[in-house]
Amino acid sequence: MHIVRYLDRNGPQVGLLDADSGTITGFAGISTLGELLRLGAAELRERCAHPDGAAVSAETVRLLAPIDGRTELWAAGVTYEQSRSARVEESERSATVYEQIYDAERPELFFKSVAWKVVGDGEPISVRDDSQVDVPEPELAIVANAAGEIVGYTVCDDVSSRTIEGENPLYLPQAKVFLGAAALGPGIRPAWEIDDPYQLEIALEIIRGGGTVWSGKANTSQLHRRLDDLVGYLRHADMFPDGVILSTGTCLVPEMPFTLSHGDTVEITIEKVGRLRTPVVQGLSAAADALAARDDRVSNSDVQDGAKS
Repeated sequence: MHIVRYLDRNGPQVGLLDADSGTITGFAGISTLGELLRLGAAELRERCAHPDGAAVSAETVRLLAPIDGRTELWAAGVTYEQSRSARVEESERSATVYEQIYDAERPELFFKSVAWKVVGDGEPISVRDDSQVDVPEPELAIVANAAGEIVGYTVCDDVSSRTIEGENPLYLPQAKVFLGAAALGPGIRPAWEIDDPYQLEIALEIIRGGGTVWSGKANTSQLHRRLDDLVGYLRHADMFPDGVILSTGTCLVPEMPFTLSHGDTVEITIEKVGRLRTPVVQGLSAAADALAARDDRVSNSDVQDGAKS
């Protein structure tokens, strides 16, 4: 099962998707993910075991990115050997910074996005028009509740500009934080349904013109950090009253000088967690238009009478 956000004619909702039956069942009195993430892990598990809200067919609603309200998206960097190698490769003058952080006690953590900017399955990610090399970064994302308990996992694409990131480590926010640079979804797999989060296959496929132009596979067994440690460092001097999503770093990076192009499709699959598929657009205008169209659908609740728009 997956916890999902979805759009019906009453607006955005949150519920539990049973893939076998194709049914989404809501939680009585709860309509946002932020409300769910205020619950303790034990209470959330109990609510998921006995969802008590209205049921709808998944075929009649539109899924939304599994993040809302005050929930923030953060990310970790250089948590895999491949990520360290990629950062060193792109950074002529500051390679030692990334070599050192890989083995440092304190992890690299950075803010990625507020909820309203995050796109979901089927919605466009974007690449900057002032960068020559831009890549998807497929990552397992932790979902932690307000108390810091890990309650689920989702798929994240931490879209990045390798051109800007490689020029200077102080440019990292510009390389990582821009409109269309964060995708999550399609839902959240509860943590208690994942036996071992350190044994999950991650696959990335980039499709262009109907064919695969890059693909690769890796495994979370290669992760150099403990998930609970990453959450602990994030929460050490901060608080997240509606929970937080923390992407845990990438283990698949296309080799230089490969770059995403307008019209590509990125597909990320994480074993037992889900598949996130997003088209690619280029530039601020295209990203803004796509986000505005998404927000118009949400505000107008255009899924009417049980039919998709």
